[in-house]
Amino acid sequence: MKVFPYQILRSKDENIFVKIDRGDIFYDKLHQHEEIQIAQIVKGEGQLLMSETVSSYRPGDIFVIGGNSPHLFQSLERQEDSSHMISVFFTKKSFGDNFFNISQLQQIGNFFEKSKAGFKLKRRTPTVDKIMQRMPEVDKFSQFLLFLKLLKILSSSESELLTDYEYGQNISTNDSNRLKVIIDYVMDNFHNDITLEKIADLACITPNAFCHFFKQRTDKTFFQFLIEIRIEHACHLIIKDHDLTMADISARSGFKSISNFNRKFKELKGMTPSQYYRKKNRTMAGSY
Repeated sequence: MKVFPYQILRSKDENIFVKIDRGDIFYDKLHQHEEIQIAQIVKGEGQLLMSETVSSYRPGDIFVIGGNSPHLFQSLERQEDSSHMISVFFTKKSFGDNFFNISQLQQIGNFFEKSKAGFKLKRRTPTVDKIMQRMPEVDKFSQFLLFLKLLKILSSSESELLTDYEYGQNISTNDSNRLKVIIDYVMDNFHNDITLEKIADLACITPNAFCHFFKQRTDKTFFQFLIEIRIEHACHLIIKDHDLTMADISARSGFKSISNFNRKFKELKGMTPSQYYRKKNRTMAGSY
């Protein structure tokens, strides 16, 4: 299955392109495009896989995905009209080679530095929400003014980088196909045992070759990636299903022991699952 590259279909006179995705899922194929993408999740929940990182997404989240960064949105629910996203696509040269270098736009220079690795806003910002909602509706001039205001806000807003691994060129189709097969299998089976031999067989290479292949293209080991998938799923369950015990969440996320679950959770999130639950509930209560 070919997943690279993804062509943003826009006319020649469109310096920025606003796109609305609505359906049972988002575009869930591993893909990359030269444009920077600012994405607002209006509806839907799941996981964003970008380069070598995994991040949960939910309504209200704002992501910035760097140009040529391999990524996919993996929806947790696949029901009619369960996913809705507004995206703005552009490049640093959309308005000419030096447009963003003029002195009047120096305040937004930080945006392009952060966008190379991609980032997510740490908290919901009503002004950003309103801009993203208005972008598809206004005329081109108003859209341009909103776009500049959006970049200024995103440049100074508190955010978390999605990766420290920058992509400057397209990945080969063969590599992307292998990664897609691996990711699909992991997303369907992360709650079960996954052996190195099994995953290498899916990639049609030896276990040693697979370890080298995955590390070289994602800057992490396969099992680091698998644990991140499991922990992000656990985060989703912690927030969404308050009737589950931590032992239930641990088991449903693919961990054989709750002690290992707690240890890995704290390594990745910097807090215990219980602390995460309390923090997220306070954050969500203050966002609305």
